[in-house]
Amino acid sequence: MNSVPTLSVMIVDDEAPARTRLRDLLADVAAEVPNAVVAEAANGLLAVEATGGCSVDVALVDIRMPKMDGIELARHLTRLEHPPAIIFVTAYDSYAVQAFELNAIDYLVKPVRAQRLVDALQKVRQNRTVAPQVLSQIQQGARTHLSCHERGRLLLIPLPEILYFKADLKYVTARTASREYLLDESLTHLEEEFSARFIRLHRSALVARDAIAGFEKNATEDAETQWQALLRGVPDRLPVSRRQWPLVKSYAKQLSSGV
Repeated sequence: MNSVPTLSVMIVDDEAPARTRLRDLLADVAAEVPNAVVAEAANGLLAVEATGGCSVDVALVDIRMPKMDGIELARHLTRLEHPPAIIFVTAYDSYAVQAFELNAIDYLVKPVRAQRLVDALQKVRQNRTVAPQVLSQIQQGARTHLSCHERGRLLLIPLPEILYFKADLKYVTARTASREYLLDESLTHLEEEFSARFIRLHRSALVARDAIAGFEKNATEDAETQWQALLRGVPDRLPVSRRQWPLVKSYAKQLSSGV
């Protein structure tokens, strides 16, 4: 008889007693659903770090957490080369529960019951994936971080550190004061999600509003761009298209007036 593979589990919850309860429940049901807890984390940021050192089959993820909530964490985890199945854990978030039921996403309601946990873990073997676009629709508000793959690791980039996004063919570059990151993101989607923080300068560039130091006339003979944006902390200059200049000009006036 073939033995049932053991599921490697990561528990993510900001409350230590909740993590302990889940760990104890997993031990209680191990005879029925073989499993091993390979990582624990108190928030989404620590959970992403934990995935760099182990392989995870399923993540039990609390929804309401500081620094990074469970929905955003799940969006980053789906970018892993071998993403874990996600089972959300919630105490009272009726909106999330309704959205999960609508999209057939598995969830557990606190206090978690052993049989319900067994049912959820057994379903993991049938369907491991959650569509990233579904998670983006469920998440309330913009992400706090973006993520990218680099040398086999998933890196998180805090939004406040990003000065601008620049599109080049199929990739988008995120520029911080110290370096660049390659993202598998759409510039259009980034503009929609982060419209409060970034402003469109050009068909291929979005810039953080608070990163703009000023504007100056473009010294080159370019029919499409007449102005360029000067940035704080980096020598880069970003072209402003003639099409976007009327919209950007009002922001330029605010800068010059100190508003």
